[in-house]
Order: sequence, then C-alpha cells, then structure tokens
Amino acid sequence: MAPSAITTTEQYAPLSIKTFTPVEHSTFVVETNHGANYAKELIGDAFRKRVDAIDHDFCDAGEEDAFFVADMGEVYRQHLRWKMNLKRVKPHYAVKCNPDPQVIRLLAELGTGFDCASKAEIEQVVKMGIDPSRIIYAQPCKTSSYVRYAAQQNVKQMTFDNADELYKTKKLFPDAELYLRILTDDSASLCRLSLKFGAPMDTTKDLLELAKKLDLNVVGVAFHVGSGASDPNAFLRAVKDARCVFDQAEEIGFNMHTLDVGGGFCSETFEEMAAVLSDALDTHFPPHIRVIGEPGRYYVSSAFNIACNVIARRTVRDEQLDTTSYMLYLNDGVYGNFSSIMFDHQHPVPRILKVGDRFLHDQEACEFDIDGRRPTDYSIWGPTCDGIDCISEKASFAEEIDVGDWLYFEEMGAYTKCSATRFNGFTDKHETIYVSSEPGASALLGL
Repeated sequence: MAPSAITTTEQYAPLSIKTFTPVEHSTFVVETNHGANYAKELIGDAFRKRVDAIDHDFCDAGEEDAFFVADMGEVYRQHLRWKMNLKRVKPHYAVKCNPDPQVIRLLAELGTGFDCASKAEIEQVVKMGIDPSRIIYAQPCKTSSYVRYAAQQNVKQMTFDNADELYKTKKLFPDAELYLRILTDDSASLCRLSLKFGAPMDTTKDLLELAKKLDLNVVGVAFHVGSGASDPNAFLRAVKDARCVFDQAEEIGFNMHTLDVGGGFCSETFEEMAAVLSDALDTHFPPHIRVIGEPGRYYVSSAFNIACNVIARRTVRDEQLDTTSYMLYLNDGVYGNFSSIMFDHQHPVPRILKVGDRFLHDQEACEFDIDGRRPTDYSIWGPTCDGIDCISEKASFAEEIDVGDWLYFEEMGAYTKCSATRFNGFTDKHETIYVSSEPGASALLGL
C-alpha cells in the first residue's frame, strides 16, 4: 500500500472538516510529492522562507521568536505504520502530549479516538465537532466539577483505580462506562506513572465488588506501562494481569468488553513493542474483545521541528588549554518549548539552520570538520535568568556561530509547546508552519 493510499476501516466516522476553523498564527504549505525523505527538503524550505522574511535590524519585537515547522505527512505515516503493526488496537491519541489542533483534526479524519485527561482537553476535542463517544477520560483521579462536565458532554468512558473515585462517580455520573486501571511494572520507562496511578492486583477484586454494589458499569480494564517504555515484556505482563481482572469481573457479574493498553509507544522501538503486544493480545483475549491504546509521542514527536534564533553570545577563553569556546543564548529554553529536558528526560540535538547569509539546513553537531580540524565548542542556553535554563552543555560545530544566526532541533513534537510557560514574561505561544509531505494528509485536511 502506498503511504498516501491509506483506507479508514475504524468504527468511528471521520470528522467533517467543515466544522473546523484553522488556528491563528498558522501557515500551510502543501506539496504533491510525498515520502519521509522528501519531507526533510520540504521542512528546510519552510524554515528558509520564514527566516528570510525577518529583517533583524528593523523587525518588530517578537518577530524573530522561535517557531515550529510541523509535517502533517509524518503524522499520517505514523498512523499507517500503527495500522500495519497493531491492527487490533484502536488508537486514541493522547491529547496531553501535543494538543495541536491540526494534529487532532487530521487524526479525527483518520478515524482515531482521543485520550483526554482534563475538562480543557475534552472541551477542545468536542468543540472540533468530534463525537464524545470517541473520547476516553483517562484520568483515574478526577476533579468533581470535571466529572459533571464530562456527564454534560456525554463523555461516558473514564478510568478509576480507587474506591473513593467509585463513590464520586456514583454521585456525579452513575451512567459512566468505567475502566479499572491496574498497576503495572513501568520500571523501564522514561516517566513512571505507576508511582501515582494504578490499582494493585490484590485490590482489584474488592474494587470490582464495590462497583457492583454501587450498581456502576465497569466495561473494561486499563493499564499504562509508562511514557517512553523500553521493555516489550512490560506489555506482556500487563496483558496477563488484565486477563486476570477480566476473569474476576466475570465471576462478579460484569460483562467487560474493552481493554485499554495505554501508551508508552516510541517510534524507535515500535515494531518490537507491537509484535509482543499483538501476540499477548491474541493469546489472552478473544477477537470479540475491543482493544484501544493511547499513543501520544509516537504520533507527533518526529513531526515537529523548531527553529531558534541566537540572541546573544559569550566568549569563554581557557588560557591553560589555549582554547576558545562560546556560550550561545537562544530565544527559547527549558521554561519554554524545551521543558521536556527537565521532566521528560529528552536531549534535543542542535543543528545549524543559518550562519550569516548561508542556509546550512541539516548540519548537525560534529567532532571534526572536513579538514580534520577540531571544531568550535558551544554550550547552548535559554533566554531566562535562571541558571538551569540550559539546552545543551556541549555541542561542537565546524561553523562559527554568532548573534543573529539560527539553530533548529528535530523531534520536538512531544511534551514541548504543551508545557511551555511564561516565566520571565517570555511568550508561550509560538507560530507553527504546517507542511504536508503526504497527499493523503493534505486531502484529509482540505488543504
């Protein structure tokens, strides 16, 4: 199947694009060529056009702010990859990872569901014309007013992992369709969620019995092996535990029909993870059991790139070693779109976009230049007054980078702009230029 020839076979109807109004501060670039390799050229052209439009001597304040280039074709390809490797698992995109409206719009057109964790996320998805039945409120410990809002919007699917949440649900939303979230071994993940969520296996039967006593409707089991999981066997163990809970529920009188396998999927290990998960599902759950997942970073991490301007430079001279290095200060940092460095254990790799009048898109850090000489060392910092605002302690380039030059970073789609702050008064709103390297994505977005 060609990348642009994907067919949608899910039970969810596509979103009507007529209901969507494009987000402000957005630009769209569409090309007829397609493919992952061509995407890099398309992204580079978008970077070049945007930077060329800036006159650093006369531009308005903020005009040279950092900006994103997002390839919707990459999101499209990731969806095709999911459908090829996890045919049985219906993806519900984790909105918290990146609530970009164009991403949500495209995935809605592709027929996915949505994992929401708050009133605001539910509201965003519903206001885009997406049916509430496509949403799971995947937050085991919810604010009471948010539960009432979910009931008002008819968002019935939601998770729980404790008795107090059952009493809350009985009072506020007795018709909810509940998923018991169980504790999993997420020790091999980047961000461990078991420290905060999940019912231990020795408590699941008691919780199911309480739910039955309260006349609540428990329709399935949910788990999450941790964000950025790296151990495929974590899925195997979690599926086995979920099977045990399904059996407990049947004994108590529930007719469970859905398993939520959560998120944790990374692009680098996806095929390996998917193979283990698929085998586990086929072994422990018959075909009539509905299976959903909550991928986030898997869809968007590689789709977004960010360009940053060098706003200041400090020379660091080491007389003993007879070396000169530089501290570069960018117009974005860990309090902005690089917050994932602090809480998501990410290590963004700087690349040169423009030096002087030369565009050098796709030139990454190196140890030696083409003449065998040692390149110049740099440390890269954000714009705030906080000393921890460091993007990279060391990066080496064959080029000498100065004030006014531009760097860019790939893999910036997950847990970046969604967690940016306004610390020191810097903006948390940055322009996104949308390109599409896949005609299928362009057609679905109506571009």
